[in-house]
Amino acid sequence: MLYGRDQLIPPTPSTAAFEWTQVDWSRVTRGVFLIEQTLRYDYPVPITDLRHRLMIVPPEHFGDQRRLDHRLLVSLDSEIQTSEDEFGNMVIDLQLDRVESTIEFDCMTSVERLAVTPHLVDGHWLSDPRLLSPSALTQPSPALVRAATSLTATAALDLTLVEAINQWVHQAMGYEAGVTGVSTNAAVALDLARGVCQDFAHVMLAMCRIAGLPCRYVSGHLLGEGSSHAWVEVLLPAATSSGSAEVFAFDPTHGCRAGLNHITIAVGRDYADVPPTSGVFESDCGGVLTTRKRVTVTDLA
Repeated sequence: MLYGRDQLIPPTPSTAAFEWTQVDWSRVTRGVFLIEQTLRYDYPVPITDLRHRLMIVPPEHFGDQRRLDHRLLVSLDSEIQTSEDEFGNMVIDLQLDRVESTIEFDCMTSVERLAVTPHLVDGHWLSDPRLLSPSALTQPSPALVRAATSLTATAALDLTLVEAINQWVHQAMGYEAGVTGVSTNAAVALDLARGVCQDFAHVMLAMCRIAGLPCRYVSGHLLGEGSSHAWVEVLLPAATSSGSAEVFAFDPTHGCRAGLNHITIAVGRDYADVPPTSGVFESDCGGVLTTRKRVTVTDLA
C-alpha cells in the first residue's frame, strides 16, 4: 500500500554523494535532506488485530524546517489514518486484521532546513504545564535536584543556565548502548551515568524542569548517525517579539547546540510521547524489529 501526497523523486547520484563530512555547518544557510527508513517486523506465528502507530514523518512545518515531500509504502494492505497530536506532530495509525509472518514499512521523506534565527513560537508554551512539570520519564530524584540547584545558584533563568545544564549532562554521562531501555527514567540513567541519546535528553529535561525552564523532548535524526537521535528544546521569552517564546535546541549527547544537521521528526514531554514505532496485537509470541536508515544531503547553500 502506498501512502503519501506525492511520489517522492530520489536524488540524482551527484547530489546523493554530497560530501557532507567536509561541511562547515556554521556557514550553511539552507540544507535539504532525504531520509530513507525501513522498519520490518517478523513474527514466528500469525498475529491478529494489529493496531500500529508510526511517528516517522515530520509535520509540514516545524520552526525553520519544512517537509517538502514524503512517501510511505506498507507491505500489506491496511487501513491507514493520519492525525495531528497535541504537540502538532504527524501521527500515522494503521489497522490490520492479520499478519501471517512479516510486515514492512518503507518511508522516504525530503525536508528543508533554513538557518533562521530565532525560532519563535506562541508565548503560551512558556507556561504550559506539559513543558514545566515532570513527566513519567523525567521525575526528579535527590541527585537531579542537587545538580539542578547547584547550577541555578550561579545563573539566572536564561540561556547561560541552559548552556550550563547541557554541558553538565554531557560531562556527567557516558554514552553506552545496551545498559538502558526506552522505559529507563532520568533518575536511573543519572545513577548509572551511562546511556544513549534519549537518556542524556531525559536527564537534561529533568534538570531544566526542576530549574523552572520549559522544555521538550525532540525525536529526530542527526546526519551521520545510524539510528534515530534525541535532543532537547528549551523555550525562553523572546527578547524581540512580545508574546512569543524563542526556542533553543541543545544536544547533550554531544555537548553542543543542535544545528542544521539535526532533523526534527516529533516533540513531546519525553520519549513516551514520540516513539517512532509502537503498537499492540493479539498473539502468544512477540515479534522482532529490524530497522535501516539513511540520511542523505541533497542540497546545501
